[in-house]
Amino acid sequence: MISGLGWLNRVNSFREMEMIKNIFLLSTLVCFTVFSSYSRAHSGERFIDNGDGTVTDTRTNLMWAASDNMGDISWHNAKIYCENPPIAGYRYSDWRMPTIEELRTLYDKNRERYEADCGLRVRIHPKFRLSCAWVWSSEHKAISAYAFSFRKGYQYSTLMMDSKHFRALPVRDLK
Repeated sequence: MISGLGWLNRVNSFREMEMIKNIFLLSTLVCFTVFSSYSRAHSGERFIDNGDGTVTDTRTNLMWAASDNMGDISWHNAKIYCENPPIAGYRYSDWRMPTIEELRTLYDKNRERYEADCGLRVRIHPKFRLSCAWVWSSEHKAISAYAFSFRKGYQYSTLMMDSKHFRALPVRDLK
């Protein structure tokens, strides 16, 4: 017959072993997740789909919305949209409108064009989905603002009130 105290010591030992095993498994999972993210970012993969409607650009250290606002939009409304995008990135409060130079980093002249929803063909990494060719930038003067063409890869100035074929693509800096 096992004494009560010996049995209790075995139970405590078993519980401790289970707890140590669970901590080890959890630590292994956390390390694997961190290493996996690190290796993707450092294996030459520039754009990482975060699985929440955002894409991280490891070269520029920017997080982008994976798609634009999906409809015609004026510059003023694009600015509002970019500051409060309806994506999983709600947990961030520092979304903003991109600069022309930031937009230019997404254009890939060597990439095959795809047809956007508006019928125009655009060149951008396939992890992004543009519904039309022109994306507003934050740069503006008086009643005009700059937009970037993902159709031809250049910037130009137009009236802020123009909206046909213009889109908003939110971005934020990674800290």
